[in-house]
Amino acid sequence: MANYIGIDPSTKTGLVVMSDSGIVIYEQEITTKEKRDPQRFINISDRLISKVDFDDKVIIEGFSYGSKGKGVSTQYGIGWTIRTALVECGINYIEVSPNTLKKFATGKGNVKKEDMILPIYKRWNYENDSDNIRDAYVLAQIGRALDGKGEFTKAQLDCLKGVQINEMV
Repeated sequence: MANYIGIDPSTKTGLVVMSDSGIVIYEQEITTKEKRDPQRFINISDRLISKVDFDDKVIIEGFSYGSKGKGVSTQYGIGWTIRTALVECGINYIEVSPNTLKKFATGKGNVKKEDMILPIYKRWNYENDSDNIRDAYVLAQIGRALDGKGEFTKAQLDCLKGVQINEMV
């Protein structure tokens, strides 16, 4: 049976592999000691892809298009490298905006990362010190919700109506 893969792309990429019953099989914050780009992006992507099987359902956090600052180009580089690797491996993915992820977890689309800790714990009894892994966990839960696996609120399901599914032809 396929698993649900939540991916939060970053220099510390959050990865959660979840069973269809909602059990976390594997969780990791993927980093690299490589300092040179684009090799750093490739290293993160390769380590992540090694954990994904062809029939898994992959849910990846979309880009934060309104963000500004020095790290934005790095985030885009890592994000596109991961997406490219998925496509090259013939793996479909679903992209979920940061606001949709937050709204699914908390009911509000504009909360800070630290304000997601308690709602995630209350809803799923899940905790992790890494906000990247917590986001990946919520993304995997979104995959389950899209497939009707588990119990989710009407508000959670409603916020998923605009989710973009990227399927290879």
